[in-house]
Amino acid sequence: MGLTIVRHPVLADRLTRLRDERTAPAAFRQALADAALVLAVHATQDLPTIALTARTPLGPFEGRRIADEGIVLVPVLRAGLGMVEAVHTLFPQASVHHVGVYRNEETRDPVPYYVRDPGDLKGRLVLILDPMLATGGSATFAAKLLAASGASDIRLLCVVAAPPGVEKLRREAPDVRIYTLALDERLNDDAFIVPGLGDAGDRQFGAPEPAPR
Repeated sequence: MGLTIVRHPVLADRLTRLRDERTAPAAFRQALADAALVLAVHATQDLPTIALTARTPLGPFEGRRIADEGIVLVPVLRAGLGMVEAVHTLFPQASVHHVGVYRNEETRDPVPYYVRDPGDLKGRLVLILDPMLATGGSATFAAKLLAASGASDIRLLCVVAAPPGVEKLRREAPDVRIYTLALDERLNDDAFIVPGLGDAGDRQFGAPEPAPR
């Protein structure tokens, strides 16, 4: 159903650090970056490559390089900021398009506060970066925005997901492929993932996000 749970000893270690309430912001950011890097490697195993002839100091060799397919990274602000730099190291030529969305705590609906036209995304691989897939509102909003700009290959990289978020994305943006480290039990009454890892934005940056003006 387009959901891949990526398992690896390094990811299990980093997920434990991310869940642990004792992990300080700096260590949390590092663990999130490490997890994003490994997630991105798994999520892009089917990238096209091209043959390349080059030389080592000792002689020629036949290798391969990633074809320039115009990859686009879309961190969902603000929590997704902690993932973008690590993924960008894998794809340094990728463009970055930010989407700012916060959740209305009364209605649970996504409220956009920073949205720009991403341009023509036809034929481009788009990676949405967001540590949490809880209600699915932010991810679905971003996916629909990107699809409206022509993107047809959209993949969501998240650390933890909850069934309601997966179901919403499957229902409203069924072509999006989800890559996560864990599918957690449920959402609590405040729509936070249980057991989850708390508020990923607050745990990275140490302060609540100010309300948009």
